[in-house]
Amino acid sequence: MDLVVLQNWLDNISFAILFSTMLIYWVGAAFPGIPYLSALGTAGMAVANLSIAALLGSRWIEAGYFPLSNLYESLFFLVWGITAIHLVAENMSRSRLVGVATSPVAMAISAFAALTLPATMQSAEPLVPALKSNWLMMHVSVMMLSYSTLMVGALLAIAFLIVTRGQKIELTGSSFGTNSNRNGSYRLQRPQNPEPQIAETSADSALVFSEPSFNSNNNGLGTTAVLELATVQTPSTAPTQTAELLSPQRLNLAETLDNISYRIIGLGFPLLTVGIIAGAVWANEAWGSYWSWDPKETWALITWLVFAAYLHARITRGWQGRRPAILAATGFVVVWICYLGVNLLGKGLHSYGWFF
Repeated sequence: MDLVVLQNWLDNISFAILFSTMLIYWVGAAFPGIPYLSALGTAGMAVANLSIAALLGSRWIEAGYFPLSNLYESLFFLVWGITAIHLVAENMSRSRLVGVATSPVAMAISAFAALTLPATMQSAEPLVPALKSNWLMMHVSVMMLSYSTLMVGALLAIAFLIVTRGQKIELTGSSFGTNSNRNGSYRLQRPQNPEPQIAETSADSALVFSEPSFNSNNNGLGTTAVLELATVQTPSTAPTQTAELLSPQRLNLAETLDNISYRIIGLGFPLLTVGIIAGAVWANEAWGSYWSWDPKETWALITWLVFAAYLHARITRGWQGRRPAILAATGFVVVWICYLGVNLLGKGLHSYGWFF
């Protein structure tokens, strides 16, 4: 079979598998009692990962260089990275919600690459002189893998915000901090009084709910939660506050997402750092300058600063829960601007030049 025809089959097959896998994860989340859906979703992501690897391998054989020279190839490499990191995150969390968050993004990217890009952008072209370097593999592959990893971590942080309904939840312990025990699980802090307490203050004050700890056998994780209270108006016009308490299962899921998101972003940040350093060395060889404030370089630095702030807040400031999740969600947008927005809309040394 001709390699071009094989590639057309593989990219369409990848999209179809990812679309089916997304439906499997969503149905499994809506109807958790259906057996084998979680395993079927994991198998779908693994098959999609292998089919995309075969696609990129055939491009490599056809063109004779590592397939990261145009937007079509980089998009599928991004999907390959997302599906690979998804399998890692799902194995760590044992939760199907990872697939609920990651499969739509992987499916949308593959659909954009296979069904939206014009045929001229999908075909392999000879490399321009500046790209004929071993740094193409060393720099671009690491950068794309860091984008994939950071996206998965940010998606899990967004899933955390959805699971907690945006409420402020203070979790005890972390995967890297001093509060974690040797097996990396959350340390349970028992309250002084195991019974829920309701303390009523003056008319101008709020009702304060003290929620007891929950302990679950889910990965050995315990939960201590403090819920932010939402203001409501009573018939007497005196402002009071109330909170919708989360179930123990939802709290266990939230702490798992918070933990895994932290670990995945902690993996992606060093990759981003190495990729930026490798890009600076390559830029010096190709253009005679380590840093020229090209739009791509500038946004790569902004991306690095956002996730550096995230890790700094968690490691040194002890942030957990909603605040770092919002910061990670911001990083998800910044990664897309750095990767796709600058390439398509910006004018610089890294632009693909599709729109301009």
